[in-house]
Amino acid sequence: MPNSQQKPRNFNYAPLVLVADDDDSLRRVLEFQLRENKYEVLTAADGLTALDLFTQHDIACLITDLRMPGLNGLELLHRANAIKADTPVIVITAYGDIETAVAAMRAGAFDYITKPFNREQILLTLQKALAFRETISENQRLRRLVHEQFRLENVIGTSKRMRQVLDTVERVAHSDVTTLITGESGTGKELIARGLHFNSTRAAHPFIAVNCAAIPEGLIESELFGHKRGSFTGAVADAKGKFEEASGGTLFLDEVSAMPAALQPKLLRVLQEGEITRLGESATRKVDVRIIAATNRNLRTLVEDGSFREDLYFRLAVVPIELPPLRERREDIPLLAEHFLQEACKRHNCGNVTLAREVFAALAAYSFPGNVRELKSLIERMVVLAKGDTLTLEDLPEEIRRPRAFAANVLIELPPEGLSIDEVEREIIRQALEMHDGNQTRTARYLDITRSALIYRMQKYGLATDGTADLGEGARQ
Repeated sequence: MPNSQQKPRNFNYAPLVLVADDDDSLRRVLEFQLRENKYEVLTAADGLTALDLFTQHDIACLITDLRMPGLNGLELLHRANAIKADTPVIVITAYGDIETAVAAMRAGAFDYITKPFNREQILLTLQKALAFRETISENQRLRRLVHEQFRLENVIGTSKRMRQVLDTVERVAHSDVTTLITGESGTGKELIARGLHFNSTRAAHPFIAVNCAAIPEGLIESELFGHKRGSFTGAVADAKGKFEEASGGTLFLDEVSAMPAALQPKLLRVLQEGEITRLGESATRKVDVRIIAATNRNLRTLVEDGSFREDLYFRLAVVPIELPPLRERREDIPLLAEHFLQEACKRHNCGNVTLAREVFAALAAYSFPGNVRELKSLIERMVVLAKGDTLTLEDLPEEIRRPRAFAANVLIELPPEGLSIDEVEREIIRQALEMHDGNQTRTARYLDITRSALIYRMQKYGLATDGTADLGEGARQ
């Protein structure tokens, strides 16, 4: 008897194995050995009978001889793969017929064994084939879950701004057009990027995300484009970069504004020619990758000050998508809060927890400088610390429960001819910076926003971001 390691362990049922061989003696021996090891077995003396059985039953693995009358093993392999490609096929071949076995492997066989073989050999090969099938099935299940998760209808938002965003995403998802997603930190730029990928024709291929700001400048070229062995200290072998890893799929360049100036021409070449050059090599390599970029900074401002190439900006922003901050889509807050509440309850096994009506009102009145990410973290914290089944105002943090009220005391005289809210916001930020001598930290605290949100607005409105404000008229978008 084979040892316990040779018995299949990952199945809650008896796997059904189909054995196709015109050698009656070998077929009966295989059937006996497999049944003895708790497998269900079907047998066929020729390829056509085996094909009929394969189409009628849920076969976990096909074991077939290569030489059979009528329909040989190689033809059976081709037809079985066409019917159900995730069913592994093990081919049996004579000792002197290795070339045919190699051809079978190239045609998609999982493995081959040569005659004569012993019981341990066939059982171990079968166990590996079934484990491979289980892995394939699990990967397909996870891929279906991911596709379900990133369906565009699952992106939460009914506000006018979000409907406009989702309309654009839906229209460009099926193309290979390069897309630039902008917005403050926490607005969901990567979520939209994944939505673009998983609703495209590239969905079955990799989605590779790279945070350009998180990679040291000395390593980012190798990380993106790969390197040749010996090209730098520590390069002990040839290595693919993210562009090659994303072949056939999508490469998401988050915080693309942090791309070093020296690498920007290489990125531009990928966008123009679809070619990369590994570090340490001179030859170019073709890559088939869709590029989606994102940033929370104003690339136009970076172009104007010379830190970002204008031609690269236009190549990236073929279709620009700007995500609104949460305070500009307040009508979406109740939907998002309910969604995050259900997620948190499920994740922490908290049963049915609800939000009191006054909580919704408090959330709607809060500015959420951290945007959707902050709301999600807030709801999860409230669920974990909940004292009962209903979350009330007492479960909210102090800054949300009792928001600052000074804004209500600001007197704004509205002109009858109308005004630009962007101009109003720019002037508020300009005056706040002037009040605090250009100190961004104190200004952000005064305006009740994060420093990164302040910097984003300063860039948007052409105000200096080097620690002091451009208190003149400044450049404007």
